[in-house]
Amino acid sequence: MDISRKWVAKAVCKINADFNRSSDTHLFRLDIPGLAGIPLYLKDESIHPTGSLKHRLARSLFLYAICNGWIGPDTTIIEASSGSTAVSEAYFARLLELPFIAVIPKNTSHKKIMQIEFYGGEVHLVDDPAALHDESVKLAQQTGGHFMDQFTYAERVTDWRGSNNIADTIFEQMEREEHPIPSWIVCGAGTGGTSATIGRFTRYRGYDTRLCVVDPENSVFYDYFKTGDKTITSTIGSQVEGIGRPQVEPSFIANVVDEMIRIPDAGSYAALRYLEKVFGRKFGGSTGTNLYGAAQIMARMKRAGKTGSVVTLICDPGDRYLDTYYNDDWLAQNGYDIEPHQKQLDYFHTTGEWLD
Repeated sequence: MDISRKWVAKAVCKINADFNRSSDTHLFRLDIPGLAGIPLYLKDESIHPTGSLKHRLARSLFLYAICNGWIGPDTTIIEASSGSTAVSEAYFARLLELPFIAVIPKNTSHKKIMQIEFYGGEVHLVDDPAALHDESVKLAQQTGGHFMDQFTYAERVTDWRGSNNIADTIFEQMEREEHPIPSWIVCGAGTGGTSATIGRFTRYRGYDTRLCVVDPENSVFYDYFKTGDKTITSTIGSQVEGIGRPQVEPSFIANVVDEMIRIPDAGSYAALRYLEKVFGRKFGGSTGTNLYGAAQIMARMKRAGKTGSVVTLICDPGDRYLDTYYNDDWLAQNGYDIEPHQKQLDYFHTTGEWLD
């Protein structure tokens, strides 16, 4: 593909200018009454221009593909996504005046579909989440476009050594806290790019920070971490949009993860209600998964008589899920009883303890 250096330079300049217009995301502190000396910090990735953690990934994917000569002025961009990455990539495709097709599961929230279309993207719905990759490859061949393939490239498109990546900014923002080096960072895995960046960064800088990856039901990352078997698959897709996969993705680097916790979906949804009560805002399901796992890590620290900070991520806003995770009828219709988990979290908030 003969792509003019002039177009490449202009495209990179547009993306970097967009980045320069945005400050980094906020880091909020949440003090839990039963956990003196173990503060929780939440990095709010929902304030990115496209409303999620995936804005960082989409920017990096575009820069990587452009500088590799894979994208030119007339290239159609195709991406397999559960929604948020597609929203962010549609934003950057519009910035560069490129056509964009999102290949997404049919049960993706309607709000995400509307956002993809708002940025000028086309939506291609797929019944089976496991078929997203093959369908995207087929569309790329039919259109002569470029399949971004976030699940392969997420772990390599971001410079994990620094360069204002998410790990770098967490440690910069923690510098003036009483426990500036977090004992734990807790995050989920969709592509595995965020966990790879954080895990590599802490090792590169020599920080004694442990990384816990939380995995929802019906995702195979947890099973792979425990067994080392990359061939494990699931016939049921994750019900927590944005994280969890039915197969082990190339970007998930298990060797940089210190621990994994499997989180029940009902626990993730209960954690959203808990966060709304103590934080005053609604967040997406993956944020609930993060909180439910972070709570267990913090309770364990208290039980061991340890102090220190724990950091997790706010991944996207809750207004995308008002008709699902925040809808009692939807929870009941899908068989989710969040009450026991709500009681667990209320007990944790008051005592700092976790009922195993």
